[in-house]
Amino acid sequence: MARTEVRIAGFGGQGVVLAGVLLGTAAALYDGKHAVQTQTYGAAARGGAARSDVIVDDTPIVYPQVIRPGIMAVFTTVALDKYRGDLRPEALLIIDEDLVTAPEGTDFRIHAVPATDLAQRELGRSIVANMVMLGFLAGVTGIVSTDALKSAIRHGVPQGTETLNLDAFECGFARAQTT
Repeated sequence: MARTEVRIAGFGGQGVVLAGVLLGTAAALYDGKHAVQTQTYGAAARGGAARSDVIVDDTPIVYPQVIRPGIMAVFTTVALDKYRGDLRPEALLIIDEDLVTAPEGTDFRIHAVPATDLAQRELGRSIVANMVMLGFLAGVTGIVSTDALKSAIRHGVPQGTETLNLDAFECGFARAQTT
């Protein structure tokens, strides 16, 4: 695998940073790849802008900053508007279709998933929309193995929420398989 740059963006409270941390952890600790994860979020973390960047590569990562993401998952239109100019041509853009309108007139490969709706309807908790999105991203890209992500989730989410988060991941992954 060549260097793959991923950006997950939305606002504070949507679990954007956690999703990025889990993706990087899955790659580095459980799939034996090289990975770097960085994050930015507004001073008023909940409700402010949030972004998590992850780089995954089979070789050591010399420059640890995302330059031109080839994959971006967004939870808000504000995040899409802010970061779409960073995407490389023909990038994979995954949007939460409940919260973001797909852009027109682009060369992006766009996948829409109702992450927030699935989290609420299937699991009764919209707070795990980030895990639905992470499962969908994994299912569509294969960037890391599902076993690696499940291990990262088991060890990286708050104690007592492992089953809920794993179920949300599976929900998103299953949705990707039908896309």
